[in-house]
Amino acid sequence: MSQTRPRLFYMLNRARHLLYKAADVVLMERLDVTSAQLGALFVIAETGDCPPGDLAERLDLNASAVTGLAERLERAGFITRRHHEEDRRVTLLALTQAGKDRLKAARPLLDEMNGQMTEGFSADDMAVVTRFLDNIIQNFSPPRQARSVRK
Repeated sequence: MSQTRPRLFYMLNRARHLLYKAADVVLMERLDVTSAQLGALFVIAETGDCPPGDLAERLDLNASAVTGLAERLERAGFITRRHHEEDRRVTLLALTQAGKDRLKAARPLLDEMNGQMTEGFSADDMAVVTRFLDNIIQNFSPPRQARSVRK
């Protein structure tokens, strides 16, 4: 008798899709941001003044997607754009106080969602899940130089 293998690719894709849809509903209702916008705000907060190319690389998006994302965040008042002081060809993205406030408000919501995802799992279970996901990330992340060529 052959044992059926779990359809991990399908399950991960479906779980990611449902998770993002649910997160977007909660984030839009409570904070008026999408998960993609929130991800960008977290990256900009972590990096300080952030060139759009760096944001694209960190979010694994193409340049045109980041341009639209940055425009929406700027219109919402969450970021500002300015030219680099030494190289005026370079644009830098920075959080506004409204962006910082939005991130602060998001943290408890994200903790709540993480709690929902891990409910019913022991610390040992979560160690296996984390190791599994880390393994996928390591095995399927393109080399750094391949990512920059993709733009």
